[in-house]
Amino acid sequence: MHQSFGEVMSALEKMTRGVAWGNLDVLVVDMPPGTGDAQLSMSQRLRLSGALIVSTPQDIALIDARRGANMFRKVQVPILGLVENMSCFKCPKCGEKSYIFGEGGAQRTAEDMDMKFLGEIPLEIDIRTGSDEGKPIVISSPDSASAQAYLRVAEKVTQRLKELAEERLMGPEISL
Repeated sequence: MHQSFGEVMSALEKMTRGVAWGNLDVLVVDMPPGTGDAQLSMSQRLRLSGALIVSTPQDIALIDARRGANMFRKVQVPILGLVENMSCFKCPKCGEKSYIFGEGGAQRTAEDMDMKFLGEIPLEIDIRTGSDEGKPIVISSPDSASAQAYLRVAEKVTQRLKELAEERLMGPEISL
């Protein structure tokens, strides 16, 4: 069923203003790639702490990532950084890594756009099966390389949010 922009915005409004979330440290909203009306409206209606850009390493996907980052910058939403999803496929039998979508594209894009590169998340069967079963890899297999990759990214995002909060508290320096 196709939802109209008004329906999407109504749901977004209810989710952000009509839900008693309690005391949250972080609320993550996963949006589709691009620079659509929903992303732009969310950026303008809510005080976002930052945007995390996630992309596969392919050139075509990175075009969307660049477009999204530029849109957030135009509406003064800080970019937390760029994460490369599906960076490589790790064979479950032999452990060999295959770079199906190319290698290092997100890191190069982050450098080109003066964004922090926050890490790589591999394409792994255990991630997909755990997600389908409602058991994230950080719970089902916390010592795995994939879980550790997620945790490293989460730590970097948390650190970046702290840095931005400190910058906001300091405000501009005025010299007379």
